[in-house]
Amino acid sequence: QVRLAESGGGSVQAGGSLTLSCVMSGYADIPDCLGWFRQAPGEEREFVSATDNSGGIQYAASVVGRFTISRDNAKNTLYLQMNGLQPEDTAVYYCVADHWWDMVVRGTARDWGKGTQVTVSS
Repeated sequence: QVRLAESGGGSVQAGGSLTLSCVMSGYADIPDCLGWFRQAPGEEREFVSATDNSGGIQYAASVVGRFTISRDNAKNTLYLQMNGLQPEDTAVYYCVADHWWDMVVRGTARDWGKGTQVTVSS
């Protein structure tokens, strides 16, 4: 059974940092395309970042220069390093996986984790 398990969320003050991790299990082969989405209370789900096995990376404009996505295929783990956190970054962050880039970026990826809460206070 495929499972994506996020961790690393928490509460920080504005300007602080957190690193999210997503451990993937149950796959015969980890999908090429992995990403992060977030959803704030009362808001639509929002794309944050994506990466693929060819080195392709994409970020939402709101996180460019502050967030860094990376993956360790040997550990079946996806990361999101978040620096310079702001209150508007407060959301539940979800790890996603799919074999197709467009599916990940558009938020229609096949596999989703249950999310980890990030709260940033001013």
